[in-house]
Amino acid sequence: MENNLLKKLNEFTRREFKEDEVYIFSVILCDNETDRDNEKFSLSALSEMKKLFIGKTGIFDHNAKTSNQTARIFDTEIVSDETKITKSGEVYTCLKATAYMVRTKSNEDLIKEIEGGIKKEVSVSCRAEKRICSVCSSDTLSSSCSHRGGKKYGDKECYFTLSDISDAYEWSFVAVPAQVNAGVTKSSENEELLKKATRLCFLTGDNSDIKNMSETELSSLCETLEKKTKKIKNPDSVNSHDDNSPYMMKRGR
Repeated sequence: MENNLLKKLNEFTRREFKEDEVYIFSVILCDNETDRDNEKFSLSALSEMKKLFIGKTGIFDHNAKTSNQTARIFDTEIVSDETKITKSGEVYTCLKATAYMVRTKSNEDLIKEIEGGIKKEVSVSCRAEKRICSVCSSDTLSSSCSHRGGKKYGDKECYFTLSDISDAYEWSFVAVPAQVNAGVTKSSENEELLKKATRLCFLTGDNSDIKNMSETELSSLCETLEKKTKKIKNPDSVNSHDDNSPYMMKRGR
């Protein structure tokens, strides 16, 4: 292992760890290719996330419990492949991270699964302030847009570019890959409500089993947790400003 790599890793530990005490692995978090939800990250978004994801913890299935914390990112880089061109005509570019785990008896099997390619796909959770339509250039997060992702309008195919990443929450080991190049997985059932509920559960520490909730139950939970987040932001008033920025989940490998 390069001394510089170990030095970067030890910036996140309370004591200096030796090479044989840690397990280090690389992971592609996300890229600029259009995914199955007809969304893509802009190149500037990847650069923003390069900084934001340093130090972020890795968990399982976006279940924000401390017992699920399993790894931590300590280095990131932007990697481009000049031989690959995305659907939108850009040079394929991805955000690659280097993460570490402290070797223990409890994670021996997980390390074997990572090395064996069983635990491979990951999902990143972040907040994008803009979602731009490729057809009309409208920001669908702040204005109306009638275009549907994946549909063609004249000679233009509709997709949405995510940009202005203001926060990165965590990254998770997940099960099902969806994005062609980055191995990204995304949830389809009650998608927007599920994304919102996941973000709110993460922010409030709520452990509700949202995956098995109906749309009505998810909506009710979101209302409850939104009130809770307002109190957290401003204990003196439940009417404090609510942050409605979208919670995005993008997957990598």
